[in-house]
Amino acid sequence: MDRADITAELVAKLVADQFPGWAGLPVVPVELNGWDNTTFRLGDELSVRLPSADVYVAEIDKEHRWLPVLAPQLSLPIPTPVARAEPSVAFPRPWSVYGWIDGWPATPDRVGDPVAFATDLAGFLASLYQADTTDGPGAGPHSFSRGCAVSVWDDQVRETISVLGGC
Repeated sequence: MDRADITAELVAKLVADQFPGWAGLPVVPVELNGWDNTTFRLGDELSVRLPSADVYVAEIDKEHRWLPVLAPQLSLPIPTPVARAEPSVAFPRPWSVYGWIDGWPATPDRVGDPVAFATDLAGFLASLYQADTTDGPGAGPHSFSRGCAVSVWDDQVRETISVLGGC
């Protein structure tokens, strides 16, 4: 299923099928929804995230396991999973429902006090760095090999160089 096929209508059907208690809540696309997932707002308090390709499915289990562990250790709120949906005929991948966090993208025209913003961001990063991640996931496919040896990317780099004509 292509990203363009993931629509508000599809999400409304998926929610009604797997979570009938939320059926009828408005489903609205989130304008800046990222790359790995296609995101929709569900009612006033929830969001729905559907992996935009098969390669992003591995992130779901990691998020459901670790976001609730990290959330109480952080200085700012992060989305936490509320429900996990199973693949179906209508959508072939698992997907998730999260709590909604009110806010907007941090752009220069929206940040009223850049010093306070920087202080809050630094505090968040410091709390993330200090979070207890004992038994946390290592580097691997679920994180697109972030943290792995650079040799993981050797084949892809060589293929790209070849496609570019040996640049």
